[in-house]
Amino acid sequence: MAVQLTPEWEAKLNAMAVVTGRNADELLQDAMAGYFEELTTLCRELDSRYDDFKRGKVQPVDGEEVFARLRAKSEARRAGRQ
Repeated sequence: MAVQLTPEWEAKLNAMAVVTGRNADELLQDAMAGYFEELTTLCRELDSRYDDFKRGKVQPVDGEEVFARLRAKSEARRAGRQ
């Protein structure tokens, strides 16, 4: 399989190959393996969370409520530093 990289990404890959002393193809394969491993883990986690939601183990929280909670935490931390 051939992978087409932009000139910018190809330059970054080649520079990393020089720095690490590794072949650019090996670096790209390692990067892809890590990416797919992380993506697989994320998909499993999201599936698990969705299953928990469907079973009623967790309840949805309104987005505005989440932001309000985060703002309140940030304000409390700032107030505590002063």
